[in-house]
Amino acid sequence: MSTSNFQKSNHVSIIVKTAACSRLFLLALIIFWRSLFEPYDTSAPLNPNCLSLESQSAETVLWPRIGSAIEGSIVWDAVYFVRIAQCGYEYEQSYAFLPLLPICISFLSRTVFAPLGPLIGHRAVLGLSGYLLNNIAFVLAAIYFYKLSAIILKDKEAAFRTSILFCFNPASIFYSSIYSESLYALFSLGGVYHIISGSNNIAVLWFALSGSARSNGVLNAGYFCFQTMHEAYQAIFLKKHAYQLSMQVLFVGALRCLCIFVPFVAFQAYGYYNICLGHSPDEMSPWCKARVPLVYNYLQSHYWIQISCSMGVGFLRYFQLKQLPNFLLASPILSLALCSIIHYVKLQPEIFFSLGFQASPEEKNSAAVLFPLGVDKRSKNDQFSEKSIPKTQEKNHNLRRRKQLQGEASAASPIGNESSSARPGYSSAFVLPCVLHLGFMAATAFFVMHVQVSTRFLSASPPLYWFASYLMVSPEAGRRWGYLIWAYSTAYILLGSLLFSNFYPFT
Repeated sequence: MSTSNFQKSNHVSIIVKTAACSRLFLLALIIFWRSLFEPYDTSAPLNPNCLSLESQSAETVLWPRIGSAIEGSIVWDAVYFVRIAQCGYEYEQSYAFLPLLPICISFLSRTVFAPLGPLIGHRAVLGLSGYLLNNIAFVLAAIYFYKLSAIILKDKEAAFRTSILFCFNPASIFYSSIYSESLYALFSLGGVYHIISGSNNIAVLWFALSGSARSNGVLNAGYFCFQTMHEAYQAIFLKKHAYQLSMQVLFVGALRCLCIFVPFVAFQAYGYYNICLGHSPDEMSPWCKARVPLVYNYLQSHYWIQISCSMGVGFLRYFQLKQLPNFLLASPILSLALCSIIHYVKLQPEIFFSLGFQASPEEKNSAAVLFPLGVDKRSKNDQFSEKSIPKTQEKNHNLRRRKQLQGEASAASPIGNESSSARPGYSSAFVLPCVLHLGFMAATAFFVMHVQVSTRFLSASPPLYWFASYLMVSPEAGRRWGYLIWAYSTAYILLGSLLFSNFYPFT
């Protein structure tokens, strides 16, 4: 085994151990805070019978205290996820929670953890399944994050630092609870890794699964929109067979994006079928009569208004004086997002404002999976000398790029190497689609959403950690920024685990 491969293997091993230890630490904090303080809302253990069951006899369990402790830790959105896993979608407001996590919880509780039912009770088994599932998903997400960072940054030490930062991110409490953040992070980061490795079909599947975990997973279609935009542009300027090739590129790109949207759209159709069909217009919920009946949008603007006692979601609706504490709570993550975007713009203004079209040939070649056509330096006659179909060309090209990227990741050098005009590290053209994705999500969180959700909403965005990683080792004030970033993460981990686990509001 080469030194580079040994270093990568060692890094992965350390990241797995760090991610696992960070999850155990969060779970220990939850137990610790629960033992010290009484929860604000004591209704979490209440579990009325499922509507589909007329009556349900009381369970007799052997370890009631353990079961009660697990059930008591099911708070906030976890109550909905566990209830859906147990009883299905019973009420209209439950359709605000997408089905991937409840399906996985239900499957684990009926298979792997089924023998624990007589010991701790069915609802406790559901809770235990959710905890185990999300914490394992987080460890896998950390591994994917390292592999993704190693390819994009071409700097293994920086990739290692970013992965460690991710293991102790400020939204950590949600990754160790029964929330959908862990599954979303796993499939989003895994999808980006597969698309830059040339495995587009696998990336489509992973992005579609991310959209089954959280609604913002559909935004990952933007990566394929970016890739398709550049493929179509290059195809048009290849002149020969330009129309046929560009149409094929656009069709394939649109089909991939459609596949990513399918799970989310199918779930909306499922909600319409269960809630709207078979009712008279007077009995229908208002959203059923809309021109485009989307249950998710209605629930976000109707039920969550009542829950948050605010003006609800919508452009600038949250800009009220009484929401100032929530803006302050979200200010660190939003500031970090803004600084990371501005820093990239300063490093690569032409690439950013041209959406990558002004990138040099060397920079495009270093990110050839995202700029796949037009990086070949052969003449146009050579490019079309072989009458192979475009699909085969794309497949062979992706295979070559995957091997090249793996080689580059294995031979990754520190950021200081400036021998090539293709910039490595955070200034790489590879980073551009991730920065654009982060910019859209940050703007949505600030102007449209309940702003306090920003911490967990943006917590799986790679540029935050890439920028923070390089900031921590900057020669001017690296140590000061390092202390500040770690203090921020530590404070939010401690505060979040205290408030969240005791049913107090936190992001």
